[in-house]
Amino acid sequence: MSMAEVEVLKARDVPLGGPRAMTVRRTLPQRARTLIGAWCFADHYGPDDVAESGGMDVAPHPHIGLQTVSWLFSGEIEHRDSLGSHAHVRPGELNLMTGGHGISHTEVSTARTTVLHGVQLWVALPEGHRNAARNFQHYAPGTTRVDGADIRVFLGSLAGDASPVPTFTPLLGAELLLDPGATVELRTDPTFEHGLLVDTGEVRMAGTLLQSAELGYAGAGSDVLTLVNESDVPARAVLLGGTPFEEEIVMWWNFIGRSHEDVAEAREEWEKASDRFGEVDGYPGDRLPAPALPNARIAPRKNPAHR
Repeated sequence: MSMAEVEVLKARDVPLGGPRAMTVRRTLPQRARTLIGAWCFADHYGPDDVAESGGMDVAPHPHIGLQTVSWLFSGEIEHRDSLGSHAHVRPGELNLMTGGHGISHTEVSTARTTVLHGVQLWVALPEGHRNAARNFQHYAPGTTRVDGADIRVFLGSLAGDASPVPTFTPLLGAELLLDPGATVELRTDPTFEHGLLVDTGEVRMAGTLLQSAELGYAGAGSDVLTLVNESDVPARAVLLGGTPFEEEIVMWWNFIGRSHEDVAEAREEWEKASDRFGEVDGYPGDRLPAPALPNARIAPRKNPAHR
């Protein structure tokens, strides 16, 4: 795989969570790339000293057409949803919530949290499953040692390990911790495209150097992915992959649909507190109001052709 085959996607800072917003670094979606496989959204935050930042406090808010994937490096987040789930997101443990036809949830860092650090990811549901029923799954993967890396596979399979959590499209999600100076060769599915989000250190992905908070993209076609930790400290990254998602999607606020009308209808139903999204019990505050729709129609998006 040549250096030209890796695109470097830079992060932008965005506020998350309404009036008590915390700042996150967003690498997906952006103009250069809407999806990697079915992964359509990647927020990377921390390490934040919650005594200074106030931590995470996201009031009840809705989703359609997607799954949320929460993965922490440090801290703890309390999750509640309208399915009735009440769980804690902890480092190295997957929390996956399916909000096809409609779900609502809250995310609040706990009093035990001193430093909050992790990623929040979304997966777009394919047409045949985009109205899937509400669901919530928790999974704590073990660690697999490969060359100079410790790997935790939370979705899909890699390095001889496989997650038992089912997905609606072929997917890969894994945390990689690379030893200082390590070179790691990973056998990969050649039908998958991959994205590597670097958290700490500097990692060379198939010849292209990625700095912290950058996301490297490699198109499908290779059965080996070579990663090199160019730093003298351990490097941590999240590897995402999947078969190219060919459908056009409309992304607006917390919704993924196929048309402007899909998201406009979902917004209206959220604002009138319809049963579509249910209610979240146990949150001491009001729901997040939906923002106003743009004046123009929201256009569907898909990936550009890989260069």
